Amino acid sequence: MVELIDLLGKFFYFAIFARIILSWFPTSGKNPIVLFVFAVTEPILAPIRRMVPRFGSIDISPMIALIGILIIQWILTAIVA
Repeated sequence: MVELIDLLGKFFYFAIFARIILSWFPTSGKNPIVLFVFAVTEPILAPIRRMVPRFGSIDISPMIALIGILIIQWILTAIVA
């Protein structure tokens, strides 16, 4: 069970990190990798964006999501182990 929690945490962590990197470059909305990354990360990032104000053009929701994933992963691993 701990391995599954670790695997899911890493998956979402790397998906959000990939989205951060993709935001630096112009991307096509037709690329299947880009569509997959956005489909996986948007359900996590959208609620955070609604709660956290933007700082000019800087969106800090990915950073909050990454920290949240690490905290949730740590708590769940401590409970299960």
